[in-house]
Amino acid sequence: MRADRLIAILLLLQNRGRMTSQELAGQLEVSGRTIHRDMEALSAAGIPIVAERGTNGGWMLTEGYRTNLTGMKKEEIQSLLLSQPTGIALDLGISDNFESAFQKLVAAFPSMYQEEAEKVRQRIHIDGAGWRESSEQVPLLPLIQEAIWLERKLLILYSRGAELAERLVQPLGLVAKNNAWYLVADTVGGMRTYRISRLHEAAMQGETFDRPERFDLASYWQQSIMEFKSALPRYPAKIRIREAELPRFRQQWYVTLMKEGAVCHGEVEADVLFNTLESACEILLKFGSAVEALEPSELRQKLLQEVQAMVSLYAANQEE
Repeated sequence: MRADRLIAILLLLQNRGRMTSQELAGQLEVSGRTIHRDMEALSAAGIPIVAERGTNGGWMLTEGYRTNLTGMKKEEIQSLLLSQPTGIALDLGISDNFESAFQKLVAAFPSMYQEEAEKVRQRIHIDGAGWRESSEQVPLLPLIQEAIWLERKLLILYSRGAELAERLVQPLGLVAKNNAWYLVADTVGGMRTYRISRLHEAAMQGETFDRPERFDLASYWQQSIMEFKSALPRYPAKIRIREAELPRFRQQWYVTLMKEGAVCHGEVEADVLFNTLESACEILLKFGSAVEALEPSELRQKLLQEVQAMVSLYAANQEE
């Protein structure tokens, strides 16, 4: 425990600069006397600790001194590697900065962890768009993760419509998106993605496999998402929406904002792509009076029919 605390003190001083004994004691949940003993131990070990007296005094490292020791445990590094640029970073146009900073962070890891860092990045991908805590039951997830790490083949039984299908696959990685986990695997028919909650059985085989050298999990996932979206049906429409609702509208699945007009009286006209007439109606009804369908006329008519049906339903209940 003391060794961990000494490392923590060193990293705090390195990252924050001058800190008082009281600040360090509060941060590490120990007494001020313990901090003084720790400082003596660090000085005895050759760490250039400097104590400054006075109102603005405190402990600090000699200027220019930095340690290569991260003080991070293997599990802590693994958890950090799962972080991804959020929608906020994408909206602000700084996702490239995230990747640059991340690569610098990995380069600062001790050499013994750098190989592990790359291994984690290539086997687990978090698609942060719309992520929320998973509500699905995924009891097979630990077994699948172990097979990925050991590069062992998996025999899976999964739901394929109303039928069950059995496949022998080479598990390459896990992807988390929204509230679901997905398995990306190589099969005799090429790369496939399986929703883990739809797997009924999974058995790790004794046979190993060679992981494709140039396979990149994040790139594959993004490409598969693009291909999936491009294969979806398209239903163009024109809407008028309150400017305040635009951020929430952009987050809707199966909707693409193609062109936005200027803001006028707090509202924006936009050309959008839905998948179908039915999905367009369903999505627009979520926003109530905050959005109006302008074109095509069949969409306006369908929305009117739905609203009239709702009015009739509630009016009938009110009379009762």
